[in-house]
Amino acid sequence: MRKSFRAGAVAMLAAATMLAAGCSGGSTTGSQSAATSDPNQKVELTYWAWAPNLEKVVELWNEKNPTIHVTVNKQDGGDPAVTKLLTAVKAGSGAPDLIQAEYQKIPTLVAADALADLSGTVANETKSHFPDGVWNDVTLGGDALYSVPQDTGPMVFYYRADIFEKLGITVPKTWEEYAAAAKTVHAADPEAYLGTFSSNDAGWFTGMAQQAGASWWGVDGDAWNVKIAEEPTDKVAGFWGGLVEEGVIDNKPMYTPEWNTALNTGKQVGWLSAAWGPGVLEGNAGATAGMWKVAPMPQWDASKPSTGNWGGSSTAVTSQSKNLDAAAKFATWLNTDPEAVKALVKEAGIYPADTAGAESSLTEAPAFFSNQPDFYKVVGEAAQNVGSFTYGPNVNVAYNAYNDQFAKAAQSKQKSAFLDAVSNMQQVTVDDLKKTGFTVK
Repeated sequence: MRKSFRAGAVAMLAAATMLAAGCSGGSTTGSQSAATSDPNQKVELTYWAWAPNLEKVVELWNEKNPTIHVTVNKQDGGDPAVTKLLTAVKAGSGAPDLIQAEYQKIPTLVAADALADLSGTVANETKSHFPDGVWNDVTLGGDALYSVPQDTGPMVFYYRADIFEKLGITVPKTWEEYAAAAKTVHAADPEAYLGTFSSNDAGWFTGMAQQAGASWWGVDGDAWNVKIAEEPTDKVAGFWGGLVEEGVIDNKPMYTPEWNTALNTGKQVGWLSAAWGPGVLEGNAGATAGMWKVAPMPQWDASKPSTGNWGGSSTAVTSQSKNLDAAAKFATWLNTDPEAVKALVKEAGIYPADTAGAESSLTEAPAFFSNQPDFYKVVGEAAQNVGSFTYGPNVNVAYNAYNDQFAKAAQSKQKSAFLDAVSNMQQVTVDDLKKTGFTVK
């Protein structure tokens, strides 16, 4: 019998997919509970993760919890760790007790029966610590709990305050005002842009679609549905396609030597990014320290503030762990205990998903933004306005389709091509779900 997850339709989809793939597995819930029934028994937990200096944070736990020892096994980022875990799950052994799981990868791991349900553990009591949109990411909108949120990436708008002042530009509160500001910047200097449309950053585009109200996957009974090619995403694609076609926004990818140089020389005057942006700006445009400020994302409806999320991860317990309760206890401590959250901020440089932890740990602006003492107040308010967004089990396919389709659209500089790219993303994603055995409505 397949392991039972309590997410209703998602559970049935997971089981159906595994059966379609010719896989089977035994329920581990019983063995997990039995293994943690003796509170005096020494437990050894392994934790696959890639956040920097995480072992220093875990040392705090180990010092205070001699009966539950955690060893961090450093991994090479999100995708390699997920692939490694899926291989272990298929083999029936070799998985760690815990894994750092990016939010967009959770549905894939659930569908592969790789994660334990934490809803019956102490981890389920952490809901009040996190914004609703983040909690949705780890529950998939159901009753099961697949992970404890760790960090998040609420999106905000970074801009060169000195150039805005020089050109008399007011910080845009709406996307209409953003478009007007983009025209002003480019008219003043034909080599300067307020931003760029980046066709190789699917997570960036996903966050903007999320802000507009999109949720690209959903569960309908015993089937998935895909809602990429709908009004919210079309609106975002059409907006950026129109700016690129007009020539007032750049069409080159981010994170290139060319982009870095433009940040340093004032040719890239703004950047729609996430809470972790200061580290990138400091590393790539160090000469501009003190010249930037942060503001909320421009809004589609200023009376209903919203933002998207770009990045972030969580701490999940794998289905092979024989120490469910102990692992859940550690995951809860790591991401909600005030001392642990402060250590995560200091050692790993994250933006905590825990609302109170972020507020108490981030009391001073990053050094790069020393000119803006309320930096984290702005980011914290944005974090509370992140809407719910449901990821699907083939997010990698959709993201690859984004890279392929929007690279062509950006190159063409045609608004119609941007809209076509959304339709093509939809088709590729649906076709892949069907090909891999999912029912799609």
